[in-house]
Order: sequence, then structure tokens, then C-alpha cells
Amino acid sequence: MKALRFYAPEDVRLEDVPEPDCGPREVKLRVRNCSTCGTDVKILHNGHQNLTPPRTIGHEIAGEVVEVGAEVESAFGTSWQAGDRVQVIAAVPCGECHECRKGWMAVCQNQTSMGYQYDGGFAEFMIVPEQVLKVDGLNRIPENVGFDEASAAEPFACAINAQELLGIEEGDTVVIFGAGPIGCMHVRIARGVHGAGRVVLVDVNAERLAMSAAAVSPDEVVDGSQVDVVERIMELTDGRGADVIITATAANVTQEQAIAMAARNGRISFFGGLPKTNPTITCDSNVVHYRQLHIHGANGSAPEHNKRALEYISTGQVPVKDLITEHIPLERALEAFDIVAKGEAIKVTVEP
Repeated sequence: MKALRFYAPEDVRLEDVPEPDCGPREVKLRVRNCSTCGTDVKILHNGHQNLTPPRTIGHEIAGEVVEVGAEVESAFGTSWQAGDRVQVIAAVPCGECHECRKGWMAVCQNQTSMGYQYDGGFAEFMIVPEQVLKVDGLNRIPENVGFDEASAAEPFACAINAQELLGIEEGDTVVIFGAGPIGCMHVRIARGVHGAGRVVLVDVNAERLAMSAAAVSPDEVVDGSQVDVVERIMELTDGRGADVIITATAANVTQEQAIAMAARNGRISFFGGLPKTNPTITCDSNVVHYRQLHIHGANGSAPEHNKRALEYISTGQVPVKDLITEHIPLERALEAFDIVAKGEAIKVTVEP
């Protein structure tokens, strides 16, 4: 079968590899869609400390069951059969550590990941490992949801995790930095799930901002390359500031701007991680203190967030179909990475 394999930074190869065998506590899938994100681009260029080469990469996975291990039902209490349409979690909690026992699976200290410790979805076939089945991380795709939409449930789940920490209320002004696919999902979740009032989308790439704004119709767009973003948000809110700010971009300045523009009792999500070589910002602690601000990290998702994402897609509460603007065969997967890196599409999915 064909698979996209990571060997080293700048050395990712599409090659023929043996079709994987299904163990007694595993499920084998035919991959139908594996979508791409900025993390895949980072892996291509820089690798990752948790990724053991050679490794089939890809972690936004949807596919069709082709084989079920003999012990799966007895071991995990789940019944699967050939032909079932499924979505796979990306971040795999251990289910046993202190955090998992507390219900904080998104911050499991022993977390492993598809495409890192286990072979991922940029392949014709793949194995869902025992560790995924153990934490109920293989999800049935609703009948009215396509494989491509289901593959977008994983990044969607990450956005759900972030927003449930923020206490978004009906009528809140929400500012989202980053007009990529995850920023678009944040716009739709803030509105469709939490009933946000005014939603503002901010980016420094005018073309990407226009493309994403056309898709998700924020109430306002702000081109950070042309105007003072903090000043503009203060104008839009009559000097009060934004109730909620989400920084869905790996830019230090956006985190500083988020603090500066937050209203009293404002909630901030540092959703996008910063570069390892430059992970610090300047924070006016008195602003945090006197405005009683709430600053949250947001890292990945738990299995339950993936289930909720599929439900929101199925009910139409948060549509994602129109955000998937490029469908690319596995043979051109590296081209998909290039499109993502250049911001030439909202969401790119690979179809093995």
C-alpha cells in the first residue's frame, strides 16, 4: 500500500509499505480522509520530539472498518464490524493518570498521539491501536456526515475544548486571532454553540482573511497589518474591550494584544502555541489584576470533545463541509502541505 512516511526533517517520502496486520485488540481501517493542519507542516520541516521515525504521519483521520480483532468486543465492550464508518481521536490519553482520573483527559501526562507514536492516516490502510479503543476513542460517524467532514472533527474538538473553558455567554463580544481553518471553526462554535454576539476575526494576511471571512461571515474583520488591532477593538466596543479573546495563531504579539484589549472580567484563550525558540511574552500584570482577567491555556482535546464535534456537525449546529476547500489524493500529499503553509485554502483534506 502507499503511505507517507517521515524519516527526518525535510525527508518525508511517499512509498510502498506492507499493509498492516490487525492484532487481537486492534481495528484495521481503510482510510477515506486524513486532513492536514499546520502541525503537519511543522513536522515536515522540523520533526517532533515525540515522533519516532520512520513513521506514517497524519492525525485527522476518518475511514471505514475492514477488520476487527477477535478480542476487541470482550476487552473494550464495543462492537465494530466491517463497513462501519469511523473517526479516530488524535491525542490518546492513558486513562489512568491523576489527570485522566479527574476527567482532564486533554492534559493527560502520558498522552500519546496518532501519527507520532502510532502510524497515522496518510496511508491507504492503518491500525487503530489498543490504546485508542481503551479510552473509547473510535467514534461512529453519523449517517449524514461525510468522511471529509468527520476528519475535521479532530481540530474541531480542540476548539471545543478551548471554548468550554471560557464561559462564553449570549451577546459576548468575541475576538479571534487567526483566519485559518481553526479560526473559522472558533467563529462558528462561538456563535452556533454559545450564542456569542459580535464576533471579530483578525489576521495579518489580507487574502486569507478575505477568504475565511467569505466563508464564516464574522461581524467584523480586522487586518492587523494595516491598523492597530487593540485600538480598533476598543473602538468597536465603545472603549470597554472584548469579553473573550482567542489567539489561534503562533504569534507572540497576539497574546500581548489579547491582554491589552480584554474587558473587565475578560476571558482569554492562548490557543496557539508559540515557537519553542521564542515562547515568552510581556504581560502587564496590573492589567490582569485590576481588570480581573482570566487567562487559559488550551491544548488538544479529550475523546468526548471528538464525539461532541461529530454531533455538532451532524445537527448542522456547526457546519464544516464548506470549510474543506481542497481535496487532494495521497499521491499529492506533499502538495497539500505546501497549500497549508501558504494559506491558499481554508482546510485541505487528503483522500487515500
